[in-house]
Amino acid sequence: MTTLATWCAARSIWALPILIWLITTGRPPGSAEAVFGRILHADLRAYRDELIVSSKAGYTMWPGPYGDWGSKKYLVASLDQSLQRLGLDYVDIFYHHRPDPDTPLEETMAALDLLVRQGKALYVGLSNYPAERAREAFALLQQLGTPCVIHQPRYSMFERSIEAELLDTLADHGVGSIAFSPLAGGVLTDRYLHGIPQDSRAAGDSKFLQPEQLTEEKLAKVRRLNALAEQRGQKLSQMALAWVLRNDRVTSVLIGASKTSQIEDAVGMLANRNFSPQEIAAIDAILL
Repeated sequence: MTTLATWCAARSIWALPILIWLITTGRPPGSAEAVFGRILHADLRAYRDELIVSSKAGYTMWPGPYGDWGSKKYLVASLDQSLQRLGLDYVDIFYHHRPDPDTPLEETMAALDLLVRQGKALYVGLSNYPAERAREAFALLQQLGTPCVIHQPRYSMFERSIEAELLDTLADHGVGSIAFSPLAGGVLTDRYLHGIPQDSRAAGDSKFLQPEQLTEEKLAKVRRLNALAEQRGQKLSQMALAWVLRNDRVTSVLIGASKTSQIEDAVGMLANRNFSPQEIAAIDAILL
């Protein structure tokens, strides 16, 4: 999403009769934080105490050994920079984006605990941690007195690996989950029903969705899922979001939008969140 589109879409949210209470400012490169910071101070300052603002750290932000992963130096500097861009004293949730293969987990979790104790973050979250590593992190944070409250995994109809173990791990530890990429990078929409449009993400230089990922087999599944969504009186994107939320171990979903209409469509999913056993079986027959 371009900076201008981010600005316009975010400003438009507040003209809708919809409560949007979570603002996540993904990283890298930090431009979303700067844009949201301007929106917040121009339009939303009076609502700060009603917003949950989150940010992440764990991917490359600057050159050198301390510009990536999960060292104490990186996490502290990363959040300080985020707060400066946002123009805030604290974020509500600060996520560590991915496990660091080199930094001891104890150091990473201690850094998150420190940031909470310094008042720069109210709560700690994790993202992309597999079940075993998540359990280790939860135990360390619990010992430090700063329990993890939320985990952010990738989850969609086309990415179900967390069903094997992670969702049960989160439930066992009382940790919520907020799924990212619930529309599989836009694949689970009507965007690719008839191939790959020239102006689509897959046709561009996106590192998240390459043309070779959209095989004819996958597109055939998308079309069958779309037919099922139409039978439910929904758009495919709405059914895909409802499907993720059908699982009571999933707390919420993260969506990305460049148009106000995309936000309205997503919220429209709430009108039909339930699935019959026959519908679940039909979806599984398509996907599995």
